Amino acid sequence: MVGMRLVGIMSSPDCQAHTTKTSLYSPDSVDIIDHKKSRYPFCIVWTPIPLLTWLFPFIGHMGIATSEGIIRDFAGPYFVSENDMAFGKPTKYWKLDPDLASGGIQAWNSAIRDASEEYSHRMHNLFCDNCHSHVAMALNLMVYKGSSSWNMVKLCCLMLIFGKYVSIWGFLKTWMPFLVCVCVVIILWLAIPMA
Repeated sequence: MVGMRLVGIMSSPDCQAHTTKTSLYSPDSVDIIDHKKSRYPFCIVWTPIPLLTWLFPFIGHMGIATSEGIIRDFAGPYFVSENDMAFGKPTKYWKLDPDLASGGIQAWNSAIRDASEEYSHRMHNLFCDNCHSHVAMALNLMVYKGSSSWNMVKLCCLMLIFGKYVSIWGFLKTWMPFLVCVCVVIILWLAIPMA
């Protein structure tokens, strides 16, 4: 509905001069996010990593999307994928404001392109140089929120706080395996008599 209103406003010659990019790309306008097509413009996206997320549900795979919603993620050694995340479709996303990137939308896309180019020449390291580091580099290059100190720990914490689940299925895909593991441990602990 909102998207239809914006199109109507933009097509009117009298109102075109009054329309700004801020009205089109507001961080609160979720009408441009398309979960079915996995399009998340100006978002950081996250998906669980089998086994690892089952034990530590706050650890997962991260990517960043361009202004068109195309997801770029450091998927493995010397490889940055485009719109095909290494561990499946996103289950969480964190909408960012492109106006907070130094240089706006153009700088946003340029930083993602440059970070992806850099990481396409890097070896993947689970602990030191990974998908979170790729996203952090993009945010550092665009000087998002005036900061060039983004890192994987900061992003992990902020995604945990500000990330929104794409659906109830996204929530279950993230937390159900962990809860099953906890229940199995509790059952085994209660079932095995202490000597």
